[in-house]
Order: sequence, then C-alpha cells, then structure tokens
Amino acid sequence: MSFYVIQFLNGLTTAASLFLVASGLSLIFGVTRIVNFAHGSFYMLGAYIAWSLVGRAGGGALGFWAGVLGAALIVGVVGAAIEIVLLRRIYQAPELFQLLATFGVVLVVQDVALWLWGSEDLLGPRAPGLKGAVEILDGRLPEYNLLMIALGPALLGLLWLLFHRTRWGTLVRAATEDREMVAALGVDQRLLFTSVFFLGSFLAGLGGALQLPRDAANLHMDLNIIADVFVVVVVGGMGSVAGAFLAAVLIGELHAFGIVLFPKITLVLVFLVMAVVLVVRPYGLLGTPPAHPRATGAGIEPVIRPAPRALALLGLAVLAILVAVPLVAGPYAVAMLTEIAILVLFAASLHFMMGPGGMASFGHAAYFGVGAYGVALVMKSFAAPMLPALAAAPLAAGLAGIVFGWFCVRLSGVYLAMLTLAFAQICWSVAFQWVAVTGGDNGLLGVWPAEWAKDRTVFYYLALILCTAGVLLLRRVIYAPFGYALRAGRDSPLRAEAIGINVMAVQWGGFAFAALFAGLAGGLFALFKGSVFPTYLAISKSVDALLMVLLGGVQTISGPIIGAALLAGLEEQLIRATAYWRVVLGLVIIGLVLAFPQGIAGFIAAQWERRSPGREAARVT
Repeated sequence: MSFYVIQFLNGLTTAASLFLVASGLSLIFGVTRIVNFAHGSFYMLGAYIAWSLVGRAGGGALGFWAGVLGAALIVGVVGAAIEIVLLRRIYQAPELFQLLATFGVVLVVQDVALWLWGSEDLLGPRAPGLKGAVEILDGRLPEYNLLMIALGPALLGLLWLLFHRTRWGTLVRAATEDREMVAALGVDQRLLFTSVFFLGSFLAGLGGALQLPRDAANLHMDLNIIADVFVVVVVGGMGSVAGAFLAAVLIGELHAFGIVLFPKITLVLVFLVMAVVLVVRPYGLLGTPPAHPRATGAGIEPVIRPAPRALALLGLAVLAILVAVPLVAGPYAVAMLTEIAILVLFAASLHFMMGPGGMASFGHAAYFGVGAYGVALVMKSFAAPMLPALAAAPLAAGLAGIVFGWFCVRLSGVYLAMLTLAFAQICWSVAFQWVAVTGGDNGLLGVWPAEWAKDRTVFYYLALILCTAGVLLLRRVIYAPFGYALRAGRDSPLRAEAIGINVMAVQWGGFAFAALFAGLAGGLFALFKGSVFPTYLAISKSVDALLMVLLGGVQTISGPIIGAALLAGLEEQLIRATAYWRVVLGLVIIGLVLAFPQGIAGFIAAQWERRSPGREAARVT
C-alpha cells in the first residue's frame, strides 16, 4: 500500500513541475495565439541560471531561494525582450511563421547555453532545510517533494486571484476570449502582450530553477520538457490555466504509475491519452472553441495560380542542371543532391496538407518513417526485389494516413497538429520497442538498392525521377477539381458544405494522399542510407519538414522546394564549419522570418507581382 501512496505523491510532484511550465505556455497562447516552441528553452535557462546564482550565493537558505527567484526574473526579462525584439514584428504573419521564429530561438539558446555552461550535466545543491525525507506508511518521500506538491495548488490559486481580482487579469481573460475586441476598446496590445510573455517566461524559468535540486541542468532539458508541456496544455485546453492544472495532474500520475501498470507502452502513454481526449473532446478538457472560426471565410488564403511562363522555364533549366550534375561533380555532391531531392518530396507532401489543405501537422514524420520501415521489412522479411519493396512504401504510409487521418480531420488548428504529433509518437514508440520486428534502437541494417542501382549516380537519377514525378503530381492535383475542393474546405467550410462538398471526406483524402508521397520519400531515404532507425519517425524529423515548408512559403508551390534545398544545404555546411552551428542556423532562420514573413518563395512572388501588375499568376512562383 505504501508503494502506491508514494507513487501517487511522486505523480503529484511531477504534476506540479509540469503545471509551472504549462501554465505559462497556456497563458502565452491564450492571449497572443503564439505556439511558443521556445518555452522549453526558458525552462532550461531557468535551471542553468539558478545553478550559477545559487553557486555564487553560498549554501544558505536565503541565497538558495534568492537564486531561484532571481533566475525566474531573469528568464522573464529574456522572454519579454524576445517578444519585443522578435515576435512583435511578426504578429501579422501567419501563426506557423511565429512558431518558426520561436524554433530559431530554441537553436540559439541551445548553443548559448553550451558556450556558457558547457556540455556536462550540472548538479545543483539540495534545498536548505528540505534535505531529509518524511515517513509515509512504510515508505519515505523527500521533503522537497512535499514543497513541490503544495506549490501546484498555491500557484493555481494565485493565478486565479491575479486573473479575477485585478484589472490586468481581466484584460488578459478578455484577450483570451476575443483579443480583437480588446484592441478595439483601446487597450495597448503591445504592453499587454509583453507583460503576458514576461509572466509566462517567468513561470517557465521558475519551473526550471525549482527542478535543480531534483535533476541536473543539461542541454536536453528544453526538448525533454516541451513535448509533455504541449500535451498538458492541449489536453487541458489551449488558454485554460485550470485545464492545464487538471491535465498536469493526469499526466503526472500517468508518469508515476505507467511504468508499473503499463511498462510496454510507457514511452507513448501520454500521447495515447492525448489522442483519446482530443477525439472525445476536440478542444481539450476545459477548452472552448475559438471565438472567430474560419467558417465565415475571413481567413481566406491567396489563390494559388499556375506559375508564369518565365518561371516555368526557369524550373526546367534547374532540372536540366540537376540532370547534368553527375557529369561534372564528385560523389559527395551527388550524394548530397540525392538527399535534397528526397527531402523536397517529403516537404512537398507536407505542403500539400498545409497549403491547399490548411491542415498543419507536427507529426508528418510518421508517414516518412512508415514508408522507410515498409521498404525495409518487405526486403528483409520476404526477400523482395527493390522495386516491389519500394512500391510498398507509399502503400503502407497511405494506409497509415487513412487510419490516422480519419481522426485528425475532425479537428482543426493546433489541436489537429497535436493529434498528428500523438500518432507520430505512437508510431515511434512501436518502432522503438517492437525489437523482434523493427530491431528497436539498433534499427534494420542492410537495406541496400538492387545491384543495378547501387551506383550512386544511378540511384541519384532514380531518386530524381521519382521525386520530380511526385512533386509534379502533387502540383497537378492542386489544380484539379479535388484540389479546388480542398481549398474551398480550407477557406470556408460552411460555404463549401452548402454547395455540396463533403469537406471532411475531401480533407481525409488529401491527408492520405500527402501521407502516400511522404512514404515514398521515406522509402527512397531508407534505400539511400541502407538502414532504418526509429529516429526517422521522431519529432525532430517532423520539425525538419515543417521548417522546410515554412522557410520556403506555404502559399507557393515552389516554397517546399526552395525551403528543402536551403535548409538541407545550409545545415550540412554549418555542421562541417563550426561546433556552434545551431546558433548560426537559428539566427539565419530568425533573419529569414523577419525579412520574409511569407517565406522566401512568397517574397519572390510578391516582388514579381509588384513589378508585373497584371500578372496575378506570379503568386505561386
């Protein structure tokens, strides 16, 4: 009995830590509508800064708690500065571009932390006066855990008082419900957003600082916490602090008891719960639908038109150059271009969902990885030739898209994106833990092309042909009646339904169609690398695809092509050039977002249209 009581209390301790960070993220999203991917970085900074301040202050209680509070305040100021310098300039940009900017901040903060504190884990001191443990039945619980358990409800109460007993809190609640109306009433939105960002960052920094006596500060803290925090915020309901508290308790107890009751699915249990909650309650446990749904057509995107003749000829010229590259370039250049061609198809498949389909995905790597494993398993288990095995890749990914898409298209916005992430994590967990079939963390090795395609140049041409055909087919579908129906459902679902379009069915078909081509890219990638690992399904792979699409531009056909070539080429060169490549890449991403808030291809299209007033077709570049 004592074991279960101790586990329950440990779950509440975890819940308190999650709530500290999640409440800040929920607050920021509720007011500013920014999905702040850098929130985990603020948590990490809180731990590192607290380690430095507490170490300098000595070992007394006053120095310890002053260091913890000082770290949270510094992180709050950093968050406010990022909002003023960076995010305030792009509030009018599409929401996903704001997410891209915060991801650039993540890369910068990671390398800044590496430079300031090094790569070693830093163990912090235990909290003075709370170094012992209390007897509970036959078990022992650290005294510091009791403090954390008490802190969760106390913070919830303080936030309730702040939001319901102060004018600032009233404005925050009003902005969460309808920020456009708040602006119309004359409230200074800039000041409100900055103050909200300060409080949200302060809470994240406080959560990291308070974690120091329990865990070491390390460079993986940001990404380790952000997934669980997003789950908490989404399960509770975006913008609902009370919902975040309820969800934090649920997730904390799942962490505590999952390893005991469900050891086989521990890695993915929280994502399974999130998937179930979103299917049953599309806006989370205590969330509410957005005040202004896009059903009115207010959010209509620019019409995607065919590229003008000059740009089409430019595309043919680039393709001709790619065909001729192996004649003049060495093996390294050929290998790099092969990978870029595969990534272009991967990015184009995600663009098909996000652009014409209007369905953001944080888990597109699921279909890339399923395609890769499809090729590997067919070749390894059935000794199938390369081409039939390669055909299995899009079929397997398309089937996964049909199954997952049936649930996902019932949601929209961030909730849809998070459900795609949940399904991707489920696939990753299966690949990681089903060792007998997938090889687990060791992966599947020896997945090489057939003898006639083992030559790098031959495989390059095969990949170039298939990827070019895939991109052109995706483009063709965009201009087909199905593509127009997809865009109608994106821009005005009510009007589309009124003229007889089954919006959900069309989106489901578009979801599966995009998954099919992501699977083809994954199959080619497996053959190119000669192996398949669970990392092909990981969050980082989905983020790569998202970066490619956003850097290039969602509202253009050529956006994912430009974005994939830029990101893959830039990352490859930076890794070879410097150990601090993340800070350079992050600054480049931030610079591109500020300079081209519609993406690089979107900027080129706008310039072309400005110089050629009669050519609206330039919108696609």
